[in-house]
Amino acid sequence: MKKLFKNITLVLLTGGFIASCETTDLDQTVSPNDLSTTQADPNLLLNAVQLAYATNQQTFSDNAAELTRIDYFFGRDYFNQLPGTVLNGAWSRTYSSGGNGVGDGVSVGMLTNLQALEQIDAETDVDYSFHIGVTKTLYAHSLFQLVDFLGEAAFSQAGNPLEFPAPTLDSGEAVYAAAFQLLDEAEALLSGSPASQGATDFFYDEDTSKWVKLINTLRLRSYKNTGNVAAFNAIIAGGNYITDNEDDFQLQYGTSELQPDTRHPDYAADYTPSGANIYQSNWLMELMLENNDPRIRYYFYRQSNGTPGALDVNGDPVDPNEEDLACSLAQVPQHYIDGNFTYCSVDNGYWGRSHGNDEGTPPDSFKRTAVGVYPAGGLFDSSAFDADSGLTEGVGLGKGGGGAGIEPIILASYVDFWRGEMSPLADKATFMRTGLEKSIAKVQSFGALDGSADLSLAPTAADVTAYIDGIVAAYNAADDEGKQNIFAEQYFTTLYGGATESYNYYRKTGYPTTVLPNWELNPGPFPRTLLYPQNEVITNPNLSQKTALTDKVFWDNNPDSPTFPPAN
Repeated sequence: MKKLFKNITLVLLTGGFIASCETTDLDQTVSPNDLSTTQADPNLLLNAVQLAYATNQQTFSDNAAELTRIDYFFGRDYFNQLPGTVLNGAWSRTYSSGGNGVGDGVSVGMLTNLQALEQIDAETDVDYSFHIGVTKTLYAHSLFQLVDFLGEAAFSQAGNPLEFPAPTLDSGEAVYAAAFQLLDEAEALLSGSPASQGATDFFYDEDTSKWVKLINTLRLRSYKNTGNVAAFNAIIAGGNYITDNEDDFQLQYGTSELQPDTRHPDYAADYTPSGANIYQSNWLMELMLENNDPRIRYYFYRQSNGTPGALDVNGDPVDPNEEDLACSLAQVPQHYIDGNFTYCSVDNGYWGRSHGNDEGTPPDSFKRTAVGVYPAGGLFDSSAFDADSGLTEGVGLGKGGGGAGIEPIILASYVDFWRGEMSPLADKATFMRTGLEKSIAKVQSFGALDGSADLSLAPTAADVTAYIDGIVAAYNAADDEGKQNIFAEQYFTTLYGGATESYNYYRKTGYPTTVLPNWELNPGPFPRTLLYPQNEVITNPNLSQKTALTDKVFWDNNPDSPTFPPAN
């Protein structure tokens, strides 16, 4: 795969095109700043689409991970913590032009650039089927995701500001159907292996066969969400979807710090001269620690050998410390006591936060657990604790893999878990096993990114086999409820770094029920969809903001909140 970012000047078309103004008789020259649609560079338009899409994937994944405890969620009240601004950027990048969070801070968009590409293709002799096919694929996936997060989205009146200056929203079913049609059109364009015409493909190096596999895989994820077993199985029978790690759909980051910053955004946040800035999820770290998960040293980099109020790596208790970790001296609320949940501190130096913790920021930036070598391109955790201080050398600029990680979007391991999701309980373990095999192999391959790592502590092949065999044995020995929880826990662990589908799974099944509750006993109903983007609500008179987070997406047939999901 090519390194993603170069110093590219993007020529972007946003919101509609400005017609050339009439000039005087003496000067009929049109301003060079007023580019017509056909004067734009199609390759730069495709770059803009890919950057918009990549930034949206960060947004969707981060929000899903926080809600499902794969990442840490700040806030005791769901409604207050998830305002209408959450998806402003994702909405604008999908339909017109919004700020880019991948690389240069330029303005990028999808639909308007798709329209421009189609017009250029129609008015020139050059075949831009590759550009249009890729763009329709990414636009379709974004539409599916907007429906999944909002319940509705714009389509039939989108991208036509002259006729529909205030587009109404289409139903989730209608937008899903439109997205499926876009995938059909994209496949027709890409199946003939069209020339890339000099385009830079950030994902598949202009390999159209892999794009067709992705199209079928996007169909799988959408049939999975709607419960269309027959259509799902038909694609599986065809075999032309993402089945191997080499076909994984992911974004490759670089190591440049400036102009542009191409590093994984979590690496950029955690590997700073002033220490780490992200808190990791206590639920996920504790789950992996208790299971002796072979991926834990790759996911997380510990800076301390012990967390206040818990046991250190030697099994010795660490005194509570109000300055470093205020909750280590706090009274544990009754609902955490009743459920035997970890309120504050995880053993072995896994220093994070529990769901809903809304404390301020103490001086723990060189003590809290940071992101590791997978997927952020950070440090492999080789337990390099100083004998006196109990601390490691800590995070810092350029350490580990320098941020050259990935944004996992759809991996082969995810697809195996989708197949398990669509299977009866008796068959889920088979797909859980193959999903874990692929996930662990991929994660372990990232150890080489950290040239300073002591990989003698890396799990051996025997360790990996024992882990997977143990998980499958536990699954087979469990009752139905236990089976559902084990499968979901392993799925969510596998989704670390690219967790968008965890939000869909949690709303569809209610599992795992083992996730930590919010710190607040009554945090409000679990968000079944998010608020409409506030910028669109303000400027669109045909749209009124929701008053709650309880509206369900059309494929969510479970009981209304607050009784579902049961762990909330």
